[in-house]
Amino acid sequence: MKKILVSFAAVVALCSSAMAGVNSQTGCGLGAMIIKDNSTAVLLALQATTNGTSGNQTFGITSGTLGCQKTKFVMNEQAQEFVASNMDQLAKEIAVGHGESIETLAELLAVSDKVAFATSLQENYNSIYTSQNATMSDVLDNISTTTL
Repeated sequence: MKKILVSFAAVVALCSSAMAGVNSQTGCGLGAMIIKDNSTAVLLALQATTNGTSGNQTFGITSGTLGCQKTKFVMNEQAQEFVASNMDQLAKEIAVGHGESIETLAELLAVSDKVAFATSLQENYNSIYTSQNATMSDVLDNISTTTL
């Protein structure tokens, strides 16, 4: 155990002077903050392992810390269930820019300007539905990053 900790400390010390910024391959989190060098697969693996084993990436995403960008609205379980249950209908309504499903989603996400929300969804349709196999979490993530 001592050897692992010493090795980890050595890697952190060697990487501390490397370039700053969150890596697009491993994302934000403590791993990306401590191990800033992303030039090798080993260092990328250490970043991802640190993020995954300590569970800090989830905290960073929800709190907007550890190099993570906080989303503009909070996803809730009701919104997740609604989108999962209405994927096809929601896709059709987003394509045309209006509909009952869009209004319901706006209410679940506590969006105040529903008209602007619907317009923005329509304008960003290709960024929201990036593939035919888009999942509920993909759709909600893409809505949060492109729409508001």
